[in-house]
Amino acid sequence: MKIVILGAGQVGSSVAESLVSEQNDLTVVDIDAKRLRALQDRLDLRTVTGSGAHPSVLLEAGIDDADLLIAVTQSDETNLVACRLAARMFNVPRRIARVRASDYLANEKVLGEDGFDVDLSICPEQILTDYIVKLVEFPEALQVLDFAGGKVSLVAVRAFKGGPLVGRQLKDLRAQNPVLDARIVAIFRGDRSIVPEGETVIEAGDEVFCLAASGNIREVMRELRRMDRPVRRVMIAGGGNIGMRLARALENDYSVRVIEHNTRRCEALAARLGKALVLTGDTTDEELLEDEGVADMDLFVAVTNDDENNIMSSLLAKRMGARRVVALINRRSYVDLLQAGEVDVAISPAQATIGTLLAHVRRGDVVAVHSLRRGAAEALEAVAHGDRESSRIADRRVEEIELPAGSAIGAVVRGEEVLMAHHDTQIRAGDHVIVFVMDKKTLPRVEKLFQVSAGFL
Repeated sequence: MKIVILGAGQVGSSVAESLVSEQNDLTVVDIDAKRLRALQDRLDLRTVTGSGAHPSVLLEAGIDDADLLIAVTQSDETNLVACRLAARMFNVPRRIARVRASDYLANEKVLGEDGFDVDLSICPEQILTDYIVKLVEFPEALQVLDFAGGKVSLVAVRAFKGGPLVGRQLKDLRAQNPVLDARIVAIFRGDRSIVPEGETVIEAGDEVFCLAASGNIREVMRELRRMDRPVRRVMIAGGGNIGMRLARALENDYSVRVIEHNTRRCEALAARLGKALVLTGDTTDEELLEDEGVADMDLFVAVTNDDENNIMSSLLAKRMGARRVVALINRRSYVDLLQAGEVDVAISPAQATIGTLLAHVRRGDVVAVHSLRRGAAEALEAVAHGDRESSRIADRRVEEIELPAGSAIGAVVRGEEVLMAHHDTQIRAGDHVIVFVMDKKTLPRVEKLFQVSAGFL
């Protein structure tokens, strides 16, 4: 597939890194030549320096025969204009735009065929807000992701010494509660992935990924680890777009405090928020945190635009008694360094956002894609089509499907019914199949399984 990506920032670079190894022809456009050189040094792709809103630059990038445009620059206007040009001047079949301004998002006509011809708009700030809200609802989890319109949830937890998971074989866990239908689909021990088998023994520190019907997820969590007390008090460090959205999402159900250093921004927050308390100050000010009761906080979330501030304020809040701390960190090297340390959850904005984009790039009828373990693995939801003659998936039992090593079918959603996948589970046309892929290099092979033969089409 020939893809043109506008923007070599965090999102654009992460998208390029995910797609370049999957036999795609990529060209990245950015106004910053230095940033493009750094990207080209790491990845096998073309780069073009210039504005994505200029037709001549788009032509140089090969837009005239591109299959997909992904416009993820920092400028909404550049992204929208590029989509319009791609549709009207160059007949690009699919166009994705990063759009943050609520004025654009609130009006469907602006983005539709009568406007800027955007097939899919993504708002990273809202995606991150939804991501963090899930962590508030499930404070024991490292990651909570939904599939099949919320019917199925994938939860990642860390096994701890003395917990119910540690030192036991997986088959013993299943025998303990045979009524509860859930599936452990992957285990990560350090940087090594482990395919779960009945005899697999979980060790302290392992990251365990479990799939279950969303209605059973609380009970599954109790089986996986000791339940923390519910979150009631939340402190948000940073009152930018993400901080404001998060405060608005939480303020009616939780006690929320927001710390923001910019006085004018604080006034704007106070005007737009209802119940949340807005405080002016430095998020790394120990005296301010103590005065505002950080020791009593169930959750401290650092979402400023500065990685170092987020790290330091989170570490400080943890040391002063905050029960759980979450930090938003753009630099992936920092995320890997801090995860499982004093920072309970380190979130990479690019990795949290990328799944929405990838679902529209994957081959086959892929409905949803979620990046796992900071991009090391993926879970995808794809629809089975065809029959036994035209498809490698449809009308076959799970044990008959030739999945690549390290991949596993975790669940099948058939209408309103959720089926945990076992060796004899038969997949039918129209089923939504959730596949966990531990090695991203095998993704093209997984996607190919869901493609039907030309005769069926």
